[in-house]
Amino acid sequence: MIYLDNAATTFPKPKSVYDNVMKAMKEYGANPGRGSHAMAMKGAKIIYETRELLAELFNLEDPMNVIFTSNATDSLNIAIKGILKPGDHVITTTMEHNSVLRPIKELEKYGVENTIVLCKVDGSIDVVDIENAIKNNTKLIVTTHASNLTGTIFPIEKIGAICKKHNITYLLDAAQSAGVLDIDVQKNNIGILSVPGHKGLLGPQGTGALLINSDIVIDTIKQGGTGSESSSLYQPNFYPDKFEAGTHNLPGIAGLNAGIKYILNEGTKSIYSHEKELIDTFIKEIRNNKKISIYGPESLENRCGVVPINIFDMDSSEVAYILDSKYNIAIRSGLHCAPLAHKTIGTEKIGAVRFSVGPFNKKTEVIIAAKALNEISNM
Repeated sequence: MIYLDNAATTFPKPKSVYDNVMKAMKEYGANPGRGSHAMAMKGAKIIYETRELLAELFNLEDPMNVIFTSNATDSLNIAIKGILKPGDHVITTTMEHNSVLRPIKELEKYGVENTIVLCKVDGSIDVVDIENAIKNNTKLIVTTHASNLTGTIFPIEKIGAICKKHNITYLLDAAQSAGVLDIDVQKNNIGILSVPGHKGLLGPQGTGALLINSDIVIDTIKQGGTGSESSSLYQPNFYPDKFEAGTHNLPGIAGLNAGIKYILNEGTKSIYSHEKELIDTFIKEIRNNKKISIYGPESLENRCGVVPINIFDMDSSEVAYILDSKYNIAIRSGLHCAPLAHKTIGTEKIGAVRFSVGPFNKKTEVIIAAKALNEISNM
């Protein structure tokens, strides 16, 4: 199998990730923070160390402001629904995933206004349009860092500067960029950062994090046991316990721990350089085929490791089926949980065939995939 669906979940993971998950399950799989025995203490140590690793990777000052979640969708819901109140206004863009759009649209029912800024056909954003959308009641700006459809990289430093200028919190969805692109919450003026564990951070599914680099009040949307202030009937009001009700996914976080260590050792610049080389090779192999449409930015400097395509008059699901059944190549077709992004690039009726590379893909694999597309286009 040639796996080119890394934008959904990176596969495979480093061996150390699998080893750490099994070690946690077998050796200290008790409830961290819920007991004083050796297994519980070992689990708590791993969890705190992983907070420190995430804080180091994204330059967050206080590791206790790292909140563990089950995925980026969970993180985004906590932030969006925990910040916005009736009468508030939020700005986002047409290139967002439904994990951003659906919570925002849900809040319309409760009197939260929104402006969805139209992006360009290559998925890029004009930051002037974001600034022009600001109103007196704008409380939050939410954008992706890199589109899950086109791979288009947003100018987050410029958007962060606009947020700082207008004293608005910037929530960044780094689902496609965390672990691949450099992210500095201080330098980029990111108030809140949402990341999944199972994509570029190379951890297991069922892991994610919310990094809070702001003093904005975020209300809880979930309450329960934390192992702290157990005598109180009310949720603790300090981080991370305020948002971490219930038992942690200790095996998952242990695996995430190993994934982040791998990234810190390799460096995001090296990982991104490798992925750029792969998509450059892939695009060059199919660029001259007039039956294949390639979407997204022309410049590789503005694209992460995602390339969506369509083959003339073929349904994207049919192309995906042929790639899987005949060529043993795994990709993602359809609307990619980003309907407005597809409308932006003009593929809302047909979807797209998305190829997404990861740190362990090889040049030979993308060449084989490109050859397969060229053959399918002549069927």
